[in-house]
Amino acid sequence: MEMSATVVRVDSHFHVFEAGVATSGARYVPGYPAPLDLWWRYAESAGVSHGVLVQPSFLGTDNRLVLESLAAYPERLRGVAVVHPAVTGEVLAQMNAVGVRGVRLNLVGGSHDMTQWAHAHALWDQLLAMDWHVELHTDPGCLPAVLPRLPSGLPVVVDHMGKPLEVRAGDATISILRSRRRGPVSVKLSGAYRLAGLDPRGLARLLLDELGPSALLWGSDWPCTNHEDQADYAALVESLTRWVGADLLNAVLCVNPMRVYWGTGDVVESPPPP
Repeated sequence: MEMSATVVRVDSHFHVFEAGVATSGARYVPGYPAPLDLWWRYAESAGVSHGVLVQPSFLGTDNRLVLESLAAYPERLRGVAVVHPAVTGEVLAQMNAVGVRGVRLNLVGGSHDMTQWAHAHALWDQLLAMDWHVELHTDPGCLPAVLPRLPSGLPVVVDHMGKPLEVRAGDATISILRSRRRGPVSVKLSGAYRLAGLDPRGLARLLLDELGPSALLWGSDWPCTNHEDQADYAALVESLTRWVGADLLNAVLCVNPMRVYWGTGDVVESPPPP
């Protein structure tokens, strides 16, 4: 399915999984499959050429599907894995070789105690050496307690618009994102249905004003677990134009994700999606 398209548009957040497969005790067990081929079908029909495959929480540290998918499409896919704090450098190097570029801490619905992670100094050193980032997914209003527990120079990607409690510059989540200057921070414009009723367009504009366009990524969050009725892929792509305007689509869909996940600024101009 490798394609020769010259236009680059990146979906920076989607998942694949098998029906009925989850770790023991997982809060969510999918009752349907979300195969990679189906994502490709939706993505390509919407003009999306590249993707970032994110390990879902209910699969724990079993990153098999992520790694298999990346190996199948080495040029067009990158990945974010879930690992144990004591993961070895050898395992990380193997993941890096197939396109993993970050580790995800999904704290939603559970403890946001970062004690174990705050002391994972060997892991942070390895991530910095490989130019990886930490991806954070927190409950609404919890990011300000979590972000300061990570090394200040470590690149961070924040899921689903950061989930502030309010859409205002003085909200603690917005403030902590704005103040984190020593390490790069990117925020994914995704998961509007996970914002506890906040206005996604207003929040996207606020993030744009406070962080600047270079800090923003877009993700479909496909197949929108627990919100499958929102999984209209074309509509999810189109929502970005309403949130940031047509003039910034190239930055959010192309330039920024290619820098964060592919490590390059040499990208092709990305016109608005059809």
